[in-house]
Amino acid sequence: MVAALGHRGPDGQGIHRDGDAALGHTRLSIIDLSDCGLQPMSDPSGRWWIAFNGEIYNYLELRSALSWDFRTNTDTEVLLAAYATWGPACLDRLLGMFAFLIWDSRERRLFAARDRFGVKPLYLHESDGALRVASEIKALHAAGVPARPDAAAWASYLSHGLHDHSEGTFWESVRALPGGCFLTWKDGQTSITRWYDLAERIDPEPDSRTDGEVREEYRALLEESVRLRFRSDVPVGINLSGGLDSSTLLGLVQQVQGPESDIQAFTFVTGDPAYDELPWVEQMLARTRHPLVVCSLSAEEVPDLAESVARSQDEPFGGMPTLAYARLFERAREAGVIVLLDGQGMDEQWAGYDYYRADGDGTVSLIQGTRQRSVRPECLTPGMRALAERPELPAPFPDQLRNLQYRDIRFTKIPRALRFNDRVSMRSSTELREPFLDHRLVELAMRQPAERKIRDGQQKWMLRSLVKELLPKGVAEAPKRPLQTPQREWLRGPLREWATGQIERALESGWLDADAVRREWRAYCAGEGDNSFFVWQWIGLGLSRD
Repeated sequence: MVAALGHRGPDGQGIHRDGDAALGHTRLSIIDLSDCGLQPMSDPSGRWWIAFNGEIYNYLELRSALSWDFRTNTDTEVLLAAYATWGPACLDRLLGMFAFLIWDSRERRLFAARDRFGVKPLYLHESDGALRVASEIKALHAAGVPARPDAAAWASYLSHGLHDHSEGTFWESVRALPGGCFLTWKDGQTSITRWYDLAERIDPEPDSRTDGEVREEYRALLEESVRLRFRSDVPVGINLSGGLDSSTLLGLVQQVQGPESDIQAFTFVTGDPAYDELPWVEQMLARTRHPLVVCSLSAEEVPDLAESVARSQDEPFGGMPTLAYARLFERAREAGVIVLLDGQGMDEQWAGYDYYRADGDGTVSLIQGTRQRSVRPECLTPGMRALAERPELPAPFPDQLRNLQYRDIRFTKIPRALRFNDRVSMRSSTELREPFLDHRLVELAMRQPAERKIRDGQQKWMLRSLVKELLPKGVAEAPKRPLQTPQREWLRGPLREWATGQIERALESGWLDADAVRREWRAYCAGEGDNSFFVWQWIGLGLSRD
């Protein structure tokens, strides 16, 4: 299991055995690079043992509040002390991304927890009272868990595009511990408890304060969130595109680090001016000292890279933007930048996607960036169609807009992006930090009335008004672009032969109507439609056949 996760932590490995319990860890050294940070780590008495993935950004503040004889300068020891002092209640005090296990050798009990939005992963398998837990599914397979695809999960994905919305995975008998939950195991019995739910933290009545009051609080939280995420003993960089969210991130970095900041910035290009945002990024950086590293992806690289990324993901992933991101993290690691900050989460907080604006008939399109209302053609066999499920997702708010935002944060957009991003960053042994997913920011944005999100036809209204204060005059933002790669053009162009081969491999599953798939693929290649999502689903199924 430890060997299977070596890419997540190339700087050290450790195993602790205690009778019928064992903890393993692979270390990516970020804070306290000495051997004192090796895991699994115990308290001085040897009662508690921890294996921890992630970062506790407010570990220095927590450390000062704890009466503990600290032996290291790590956030890992602070987390262990917090649990030993406060028990599960420690979770509400944590600002960070985390998945961790704590073994109580005296009580013979395991405690495992995952951060509020599930930035860091945790998977589990139970059989005959035994529990296996790991950061990636491949580690469970390495432990002997059978690698059998879950046909029902694939059916829901191929039929409705659903994935990462529940504890289910694409593998039989493998579950994800949901974000915001903790698990306890004792004497062969497992229980799971939700310790954080965004909806429960939000008053159904919108924030009644003035625009200025809300903007001031949100900006202060933004600056603190970015400042905390620069805590690192290794180099930190930033990922940039040409849009509003990256403009916000860059402006905050300048506020926190000052105009002399020279941390490296990374962006990706594909050589297609219709998609590449390099001119906007260069304009953003023109008055700063940040060196820019441009990471390119070409169509010729896609076949080999797609197979590599598919292996790292363990489950279907989000197409060529994920591949371009893979190249970015490879270049960051080559440049010696181990930690990167990203701008994920603003579209969900401030209603940035086009489908947040209801159409005239009151319905919304769920596919960003296409003109087609139909998501995908029906190409499943009757047996697979019968397995497909489309669960009713909760709608806890009195207004449609916040229910859509809640759906995207809790069940769809954010869980998918976080899974893609965690695996693709860890594939290159780099750590990705998401300052805009600080739960305090998300909660504050969710409390706001609709007119602070969409005003006079302009989406992300309050964020736009705030960014004007952060950026120097003359720095423009790119128009909203839902896609940053020429996926649809490449699939019907230079990658057509490769895509055809992957689709034929997908047909070997027996889950698809071969005639219907080939007919739709021919129509797509002939230029019918601009939605390549269903084509990539078939390719993903083909890649999974390895």
